Amino acid sequence: MAPEVSARLASWPASLAPEIAAQRLTEARGAALDGQAVPLVIERRDDQALIGWIGATRSERDRDRAILTYWLGCAHHGQGYMREAAPAALAAIFARLEVTEVRAAVQCDNDASRAVLQGLGMQRLELGRIWCSARGREEVCEWWGVSRPAPEAPAASLPAVLPALAATVPALQAAAAP
Repeated sequence: MAPEVSARLASWPASLAPEIAAQRLTEARGAALDGQAVPLVIERRDDQALIGWIGATRSERDRDRAILTYWLGCAHHGQGYMREAAPAALAAIFARLEVTEVRAAVQCDNDASRAVLQGLGMQRLELGRIWCSARGREEVCEWWGVSRPAPEAPAASLPAVLPALAATVPALQAAAAP
């Protein structure tokens, strides 16, 4: 996690020790197994290098809504990876969480993220605020949203994410060991 990426995210701090990363992955896997989240890693096709994260967590305020989050490492910006990963992730979120709406918060000046959301068919809903635990403060954001597609729309294939998470957590835990 680089400071340039963390500055755009609400909950990912700029410095992330391997043991904290392992804990976050363990918690994400648990939330997925409980039906509360769809955590996905983004791998580059040609070499399976881990380049980012995308997923959603069921909203605490409205259990029929999920909140989408995503990021890519700096070296992978501007190459179309998120535009490729986001539609498959959105389909998985709707299918696995069975929510009727997915929302995302974006910083008002983040044109690249806005383009990703527009590509998902999301609409700007309102100017609002979001708690940013990475910086310990509330920040202004734009809230975007999209409703579940009609049932007759074909569903995209779902990636097998839990085995990948299960394999990643022990590797990070081993890296964090003294």
